Amino acid sequence: MSENTDSPTWDTIIVGGGFAGLSAAYMLGRARRRVLVIDSGLPRNRFAAHMHGVLGHDGYSPVQLLADGRQELAKYGVEFRTGSAVGAERAADGFTVTTDSDTTETTRRLLVTTGIRDELPPIDGLVEQWGRGVVMCPYCDGWEVRDRRIGVIATGGGPHQVLMLRQWSARVTYFTRGEFAPTADERRTMAARGIRVDERPIARAVSTDDVLTAIEIAGGELVPVDSIFTGPTLVAHDDLLATLGAERAESRFGSFVSVNEMFATTVPGVWAAGNVVNPGAAVPIAMGAGTTAGAAINADLTLDDNDRALAALEGVDA
Repeated sequence: MSENTDSPTWDTIIVGGGFAGLSAAYMLGRARRRVLVIDSGLPRNRFAAHMHGVLGHDGYSPVQLLADGRQELAKYGVEFRTGSAVGAERAADGFTVTTDSDTTETTRRLLVTTGIRDELPPIDGLVEQWGRGVVMCPYCDGWEVRDRRIGVIATGGGPHQVLMLRQWSARVTYFTRGEFAPTADERRTMAARGIRVDERPIARAVSTDDVLTAIEIAGGELVPVDSIFTGPTLVAHDDLLATLGAERAESRFGSFVSVNEMFATTVPGVWAAGNVVNPGAAVPIAMGAGTTAGAAINADLTLDDNDRALAALEGVDA
């Protein structure tokens, strides 16, 4: 544990207990730091029963893996609070963090790993199937629907997703919804790959006995599908970072808080990792980002410890 175990101030508060947050807590806990994780208990991938692309954990439940991680962290003294951080401001010795239960905690350093939310196209039936029949990542879910009927609902990001999914199945249909017509070159490429283009408006996604079965076109025609891929709008849970004045940068996903290679924001003493700053980060990438941020925070705390010890020594010598 940190040398000052009786202090009311945490060495680090981590807001968000997903894969990035817990990975950072793991590094800091093993470094004997006083760590508090504030987490709402609503991870982004809670809708998925299984995860893929995580070496050694293929098909494992993401929710269970997070629970396993929390259990591991207990032996390192990492503490948890259920809830959300609703405010943060700079204090004399770091930051104060206010939670939705009106409690206030103080910390020397702050790490935000609050993730993002997925806003699906406004089509009936999609939300109910999200994480099961309706997904977004070919690497996460393409294998499970290989050689089956895949529908891709356009959201304005171009045909990249549908062209990639052709790798998993020859039965792919690109639904433009009557709004996102491909260019002549894109249409020619899709035709060459055997991808069907349906440019009619969509009424809803149809499920039978809670299993996705079709896309209903406006007017009533049913187009059978076994899986729907789409690109939701990615909205970062970054209000805390905005309140603290963290700078943003444009990316291919939109405007997100910028961080350096060690995941430090432009606000001294504040780090951010995982989907909140990199919406394209899959589970292993989020873990790596959290691990890097945790090590960087510990290194920064060590420098601060050195300065404090030297100041105390100089005071004694004086």
